[in-house]
Amino acid sequence: MPGAFPLNLDTGREPKHVNDDYQGYSSVIPVARAIDALLEPGKEINFNGHKVKLPPYKMGIFSGCNQWHRHQDRNRMKRAYLNVETVVAVDYNWTATCRFADIVLPACTPYERNDLDAYGSYSNRGVIAMHKLVDPLYHSRSDFDIWHAFSRRLGRDQEYSRAKTEMQWVEHLYEECRADNLKKDFFMPPFAEFWEKGYVIFPEGKPWVRHADFRDDPEVNALGTPSGFIEIYSRRIARYEYDDCKGHPIWMEKIERSHGGPGSDKYPLWLQSVHPDTRLHSQTCESEERRAVYTVQGREPIYMSPEDARERGIEDGDLVRVHNDRGQLLAGAVVSDNFPPGIVRIQEGAWYGPTGPEIGALDTYGDPNTLTLDVGTSDLAQGPSANTCLVEMEKFTGTPPPVTSFGGPIEVTPSGQPVAREH
Repeated sequence: MPGAFPLNLDTGREPKHVNDDYQGYSSVIPVARAIDALLEPGKEINFNGHKVKLPPYKMGIFSGCNQWHRHQDRNRMKRAYLNVETVVAVDYNWTATCRFADIVLPACTPYERNDLDAYGSYSNRGVIAMHKLVDPLYHSRSDFDIWHAFSRRLGRDQEYSRAKTEMQWVEHLYEECRADNLKKDFFMPPFAEFWEKGYVIFPEGKPWVRHADFRDDPEVNALGTPSGFIEIYSRRIARYEYDDCKGHPIWMEKIERSHGGPGSDKYPLWLQSVHPDTRLHSQTCESEERRAVYTVQGREPIYMSPEDARERGIEDGDLVRVHNDRGQLLAGAVVSDNFPPGIVRIQEGAWYGPTGPEIGALDTYGDPNTLTLDVGTSDLAQGPSANTCLVEMEKFTGTPPPVTSFGGPIEVTPSGQPVAREH
């Protein structure tokens, strides 16, 4: 059987902060409804059979999380961020989340700190020792050091670190993993030996098929549904009486749909924003060498059919302005027979880079979430509806604005004037 992985630092450990006083607001909300909470605090929404009261957030802390990549409708986000008093970003890349933050804490990269990593997220193949290659560069620190220093200012650093250094925590987490695996009769070497070797490979597991036990005996190995069986009709969901999610599969018209659907008279093209084949979500988009492999005139590609391109006077390699009522962006045309008329595609993960802070500013690089719709999939799931998105496009004429998605912060004086640098 595959072995147990080391747990995160704060998983299931005491002491931890406990607070049940949310002043009538919900303690947990669907992650895709965070912008709704900023725009309409106190609003009650349905979610998976429950009522959720959106809280009035005043502060946001994003650690290694690029909120300005993963959410939809950039201009709606801009409006919402006006209601937040303080935003803190912790990262080692100058992402759009950092650009929209009030305070940025520079974290070091994984190459500048010691850590553990799991090998094989789904296969559970083993544990890898992540050896620090160099000390943190410039003013960056590891996340542990950042929050340890912060907690020291509050006089609570011992409570935060639990009297352990970062390296002691690495050893502690490994030894917990080792102890758990010993219960499964799998021996892992002591930490010092593991750290020198660099990895531990878990034994091969048995072939696994989802719901195999259920298929063998569905009565003994019932599923977690009310009936214990695979349900095409759900009495539980039906009892919620949601207008947008019945107890059985049913076609419901989308808010926007191409090929004659709602909104297609004004914006006839369906924009797909699929996972990219050139990067992992937004990761490596900051790399000039990586972008050079796939960008068109330094912009994210937009894929389209020859028919749609010809109708709009667009040729392969042109810059195009893609727009709808929510926003506008520049992208580079890639004309391909792989796409039918009425369908265009920009891969998600492109870094947002507007020409300015104003609502409706042109995105200079090609982030599809400048255009996507920010509504819940249903009252049941309240997930993102990014692929319900109609647009129009046109060939861009004139001098294109420079891409503003990349680079670093601009240093300014207390009065707001740019700091002159010596070359």
